[in-house]
Amino acid sequence: MHTVSEVSIMMERIRALREDKDLKQWQLAKLLQVSQSSYSDYERGNANIPIPILKKLALYYGTSIDYMLELTDEPRPYPRRKQK
Repeated sequence: MHTVSEVSIMMERIRALREDKDLKQWQLAKLLQVSQSSYSDYERGNANIPIPILKKLALYYGTSIDYMLELTDEPRPYPRRKQK
């Protein structure tokens, strides 16, 4: 179970990544193919972010899921697996 502070830090990182790209929530929601209200719920911690959405966010932002989940403070992603 996540504590309130863990969730809030994760949401802060996800919001900061979006704001660093000068994106509005609706723009990112469109990119992720979810509603703006769903994305808003993810960012506020009112809904769990599905793994496929986390993966899309990590790839879009060029970071790792570990960074978004505060498992590391290193925003650079691991080397990506080669596509077959």
